[in-house]
Order: sequence, then structure tokens, then C-alpha cells
Amino acid sequence: MVKFLRRTSNRYSKLGKKRKKKQIWRKPTGRDNKMREKRRGYPVVVSIGYKTKNPKEKKLVVVRNLKDLEKIEKSKTILLGKIGIKKKIEILKKAKEMKILVYGTNIDKFLKKNEKKKKIIENKKQSKEQKK
Repeated sequence: MVKFLRRTSNRYSKLGKKRKKKQIWRKPTGRDNKMREKRRGYPVVVSIGYKTKNPKEKKLVVVRNLKDLEKIEKSKTILLGKIGIKKKIEILKKAKEMKILVYGTNIDKFLKKNEKKKKIIENKKQSKEQKK
């Protein structure tokens, strides 16, 4: 996978020098811009042909709720639809039990990361109830 960088991101800190979040793609413009002309030795410019491929050997099935997940066979790979974190956690736990692959997510890492968030949210709810 190619990392596309802004033209002068290596020069200025406000454009991303030693600051990864600031490294945002902007199309190179300018009359004599070598990057715009796609000259050799300059960073690559976003264009057709750099997209990563989806796994074609296994069919992807979109899952939006637990009922969709129960219908799926073990040989298929699932793709999570646009859902909230609560449902996503439930679906991923169930998928882990059923040993189903989830495209684009590391189940263990995601669950570990979001368990902390879930505990914090529950603690806030409990503290609000105690105040009432």
C-alpha cells in the first residue's frame, strides 16, 4: 500500500513533519510542480491503479445485526455494515464464538480496546443514577 503525502509535508511541522495526523493529502498544483507532472524521484500522486483488492476467493456477506450473523455459514467472510459500537461488539463476540472471519477488523484487538470504553460509559451511567 502506498502512503500519499502532501508535496512539502517533510519541510514544515504544520504540514506534517514529525506529526502524522497533519499529513493530509492535497493535490499538487502549480505551473512548475514536479510532483504534478509525475516526474521520477518525486512522491507519487493519487491516481487510478493504487486501490487495494478485496478478497475474491471468499464471498463477503454484509452483516447488520445478530440475526444476519446466525444465517451465515462458517466458510464465508463477513463485512460489518454501518452500525453502532454496542451492536458491533455483540456481533464480533458472537462471530468469535462461531469462528467466522471478519473482513477488515482484528476481533481480539477491537474487543480489548472497546471493553475499556464500555466500562467507562457504564461507570458514568452509574454515577448519574447515584446523584439522582
